[in-house]
Amino acid sequence: MSTLEIRDLKVSVKLPEGELKPILHGVDLTVRSGETHAIMGPNGSGKSTLAYSIAGHPKYEITGGEVTLDGEDVLSMSVDERARAGLFLAMQYPVEVPGVSVANFLRTAKTAIDGEAPKLRTWAGELRGAMEKLQMDPAFAQRNVNEGFSGGEKKRHEIVQLELIKPKIAILDETDSGLDVDALRVVSEGVNRVRDTGDTGLLLITHYTRILRYIKPDFVHVFVAGRIVEQGGRELADKLEEEGYERYLAGAGAARA
Repeated sequence: MSTLEIRDLKVSVKLPEGELKPILHGVDLTVRSGETHAIMGPNGSGKSTLAYSIAGHPKYEITGGEVTLDGEDVLSMSVDERARAGLFLAMQYPVEVPGVSVANFLRTAKTAIDGEAPKLRTWAGELRGAMEKLQMDPAFAQRNVNEGFSGGEKKRHEIVQLELIKPKIAILDETDSGLDVDALRVVSEGVNRVRDTGDTGLLLITHYTRILRYIKPDFVHVFVAGRIVEQGGRELADKLEEEGYERYLAGAGAARA
């Protein structure tokens, strides 16, 4: 079993003028293999900052706290070292990589993480099978990464990566963003296949409960103003669907005052 431990994490963003703006104000969270954690909160609450800080985005500066994966200091690792250690980030806005085919990208990533190249005689079948499960035309394997892909195709490709790479901990940043009902169902089924192996812990970041109808969380965390302000089980997501975030925002405003 793998464990991601986040303790009193404080993060600031670097502004163009060089100043630091505090975003996260002390986040505590533990994610273990086989667990699904949903982080829910309004726009601007710091959810994506948490995701990118764990992944090592240079825009964000850690000003306090610690992040460990199986006892190893994540914050001291480079971005590629974090990936090899078992961290995976599915981005809200996947980037295009001109000149690099999906097939080459995925095989290179798999080689870097496993420490050896997958066998050519089996790799093509694994890639084709993963793409077909996500209802992606296998011809996409020869196209450049995300170049000319629709929003739904980009998100499906993220989950193809997830299924093939098999990380210890996967952070999914608003994977439901921009998906229609059919695409949401297909993507969610892919996430559930990974979750059901019991080998990967999931940290699912979202605004809405619609994806949680397909991916059932074990834990729900309400994220407001750079902090986790309430935690619970699946029933908390239903409560947020009915009541929204207004009372949490009012409480955060009063605390700042």
